[in-house]
Amino acid sequence: MSDARSGAGTSAPTVLRMILGRRLQERRLGAHVSLDDAAKALRVTSLTIRRLEKADVGLKPLYVEKLLQTYGAGQQEIDEFVELAERANEPGWWHAYRDVVPSWFTAYVSLESGAKTLRTYEPHYVTGLLQTHGYARAVLRGGFPNENEEDLERRVDLRLRRQSLLEKPDAPTLWVVMEEAVLHRVAGGAEIMREQIDRLLEVSELEHISVDVVPFSAGAHVGACAPFTYFRFEEPELPDIVYSEILSASVYLDQRSDVSAHLEAHNRMSLATSSADSRALLLRMRKEYA
Repeated sequence: MSDARSGAGTSAPTVLRMILGRRLQERRLGAHVSLDDAAKALRVTSLTIRRLEKADVGLKPLYVEKLLQTYGAGQQEIDEFVELAERANEPGWWHAYRDVVPSWFTAYVSLESGAKTLRTYEPHYVTGLLQTHGYARAVLRGGFPNENEEDLERRVDLRLRRQSLLEKPDAPTLWVVMEEAVLHRVAGGAEIMREQIDRLLEVSELEHISVDVVPFSAGAHVGACAPFTYFRFEEPELPDIVYSEILSASVYLDQRSDVSAHLEAHNRMSLATSSADSRALLLRMRKEYA
């Protein structure tokens, strides 16, 4: 996934598949088996082995079993790994929305569902995990002006279903930094904006959610760029990952220098405000929509 731009035809890996791919790579390196030798064991090309380890393709149980035998793994480890591989190949719940969501975004939903920490920067809209139904519908209608009503509602439904992860007992930590401009950009009318701000005020009181609003008075700052999301995982096999998007595609970054630059930008932007100031700004904007 490193620095990979995903297109519409790419199969989006689940987090579990990514973890297992990295474990396969670690097992191969630990056994001092080259890519070419691993490929010979399966009678495939070394590119196929690389794609298995990068989670670019599904993990065929027979391939996994043969590779682990080649790497000297015991039968119990092989059986457990194959069972996990079968689970990793099962589509996530979001697969049901593949008709209205590009495959490069299903990768995002998988990462979001598996992350322990999420940090987002939003210069344009409230982040999807905190949107109300009315706000989500207005934003998506603006983004897909020619969408029929049925497909638009499916997009809204997917966005709202994603929010359930914040209600789990082991919910991830979510830290949102947004520009004040988000609150001035009217989506759906005054009533919907008021409901959306109420939602932000409500969730900002939760222990695992932080909402920082960078005021106009902060002026130019390091993060004035495209929206992005930073993911950190509990599993040691997975690196920190940053997602950013353009109009028709997305980019996923896991190179340390790229991730560090985005993390530093998020930290610097958060210093431009405080929880108390952000809350005061939200309350003031709520009155604007009364």
